[in-house]
Amino acid sequence: MKRNAVLFLLATYFLATAAIAAVQPSDKVGRLGFLGFDGVASKPFIEAFRRGLSELGYVEGQNIIIEYRWAEGKPDRLPSLAAELVALKVDVIFAAAAPVIRAAKNATKTTPIVFEMLADPVSAGFVNSLAKPGGNLTGVAGLAPELGGKRLELLKEIIPRLNLVAVLANPGNPNFQSVLEESQRAASILKLRLQVLEVRKPAMLREAFATMVKGGAEALTVFPDPMLLGEQKTIVDLAAKNRLPAVYGISGVVENGGLMTYAPSQTEMWHRAATYVDKILKGTKPADLPVEQPKKFEFIINLKAAKQIGLKIPPNVLARADKVIK
Repeated sequence: MKRNAVLFLLATYFLATAAIAAVQPSDKVGRLGFLGFDGVASKPFIEAFRRGLSELGYVEGQNIIIEYRWAEGKPDRLPSLAAELVALKVDVIFAAAAPVIRAAKNATKTTPIVFEMLADPVSAGFVNSLAKPGGNLTGVAGLAPELGGKRLELLKEIIPRLNLVAVLANPGNPNFQSVLEESQRAASILKLRLQVLEVRKPAMLREAFATMVKGGAEALTVFPDPMLLGEQKTIVDLAAKNRLPAVYGISGVVENGGLMTYAPSQTEMWHRAATYVDKILKGTKPADLPVEQPKKFEFIINLKAAKQIGLKIPPNVLARADKVIK
């Protein structure tokens, strides 16, 4: 009887200890590697990401340490920065935009990587499928190829007689080909011609604009790309100077003087990416987390920019805008 009583007490003690441990917050400090392309251009998105972490209970310097690495707009720096984060043995790497994700992917096959990108991660070769990513990558991704056609439709609506559209794109972006092919299909349906200007570095922008103007371009569409995002002021200024109506595939450009943007809300996407970091830090494998697609899209028009180039936006297009800057 005494032996049974002792065993009962021991079992009760261990069960109670396990229950207490289960409700106690973990004192483990997560280590996040943050790999970015351009800190200045990404500032509003970084704030959304940090807010997402904060809402999940993370406090920088207390229960999470973030190692930041910025390429400062120089893509050739990304591989070495990604290698640094892997060498630090961080628990997870966050990477935003296709070139950044590619550098992180090339640096490690084991460290979990959470991404945010406007393009298609499948055609870029980052995951096997959206539902079953496989490997060590997952995150939030947009619909860049499909939206390329939608942006051409918007240009056609505001300029019914539109014929030739210049395309500003970085061929080094992993999704360049898929976005271009979808845009070409849409252009064929809309009876538009495309003039593709490939820009691999900022120094090529002015020459690209000179070429499109000389070629008779009547409007401009800008493909999503972190390098082009970082050069948005130059692009917006050159489009205005040459009186080219432009639509952008990147959030935030219209607030900085661009004419129109139609894109997923990157602020919301970076905010959602924080939930993936949280799940991985708590033990979930990236391969078990389906890639999430954006739920919120933003169509924004800047009437100041329209007035500057003498363009009148039709009322039916204005009525569909999520936001109009006057």
